[in-house]
Amino acid sequence: MTIFLAVVLGVFLVVLYRLFIVPRRVGEHFVASEYGLPPREQLDSRRPGPPPPAHRTEQRQAVANAAWGGDWQSAERYVRAAGEDWDERWNRLELLQQVAREDDAWLDAWRAAEPRNCDAATLHASIMVHRAWEIRGSGYAHEVMTSDMNRFRAMLPAAIEEARQAALLDPANPGPWVVMVTAARGAQYRHAQFKPLWEGLIARAPHHYEGHWQALQYWCAKWFGSDRRMMRFARQAVRKAPPGSALAGIYLHALNELTERSATGTLAVTPMARSVLKQIAASLDGVAPDDERLPVLRHLLAHYMLRSMMYASALEQFRLIGPWCGAQPWREDGNPVMAFERARGTAAKLSRTRPAPQPPVCKMGR
Repeated sequence: MTIFLAVVLGVFLVVLYRLFIVPRRVGEHFVASEYGLPPREQLDSRRPGPPPPAHRTEQRQAVANAAWGGDWQSAERYVRAAGEDWDERWNRLELLQQVAREDDAWLDAWRAAEPRNCDAATLHASIMVHRAWEIRGSGYAHEVMTSDMNRFRAMLPAAIEEARQAALLDPANPGPWVVMVTAARGAQYRHAQFKPLWEGLIARAPHHYEGHWQALQYWCAKWFGSDRRMMRFARQAVRKAPPGSALAGIYLHALNELTERSATGTLAVTPMARSVLKQIAASLDGVAPDDERLPVLRHLLAHYMLRSMMYASALEQFRLIGPWCGAQPWREDGNPVMAFERARGTAAKLSRTRPAPQPPVCKMGR
């Protein structure tokens, strides 16, 4: 038994050394360009990835300006144009939600003109949920004032009822069900109450990204699940993610939730965990390059591959990420450029990738 414990302790110390000591040393003499990576001076910490195409930004601004000017028809056409691409339709509703936070008179006019429009009713219900969450805040339950918590919980039943009524207006539309799934944990729905909401959502949109993210929150330990339930749900998302979908990235958010609440912040490095990360990488390779969720997911994937000592795989993700380093994994210490550079250096040096020879510098003679 003593020999066994000594072996276990030895392995544990090796892992700690490779996770915490080696990365600090390998970054000291790291030349990014030798590994096909942008040099440090090109790193940009303002964003996690490139800005959206100009035409997309212009379209969004035009919709917002039209709404603030009282033209709700432009907002209605903008949502309707997404068709049955339910992820895109939800993304457009989220944009309109931000527009309504500035001025929602146009939404009132839309609902008055088209009282049976499911998108308008869904948008209104979603805004009700978000206003409740703004009162509660993002802290843990014991950090929230009792009066704010009471107001929060009193507002959610009305929002859920609004979403239920919206669902009757267009039975095929999953939007109202996303709202109900989002509100369920704040409304303290038990598992038996949550189950029909979730089943109603996936019956209409089996791979809905935002719906899965909200359900992941319900199943995490700080709400109505556990670490085991949350990770099982996240692995299911990876398995059922269809080609072209970012759904597999839900697993990375589960890992984030797990490590944020962990006393040590460490993860189990197992063959199964590494296998799942490889599956996620393969799945994300099929996602459209202009999908705005993709950069954030690649940052998380590189981060967790690095922590799982998958150095060559992490290096490939850093190549795909490029110069953008304004993402959550690198912001924790307050200097995202330094953290990103250290992470890239660790991946490059420990991946055993041979650096590319640099072209000789020719000096002009006198």
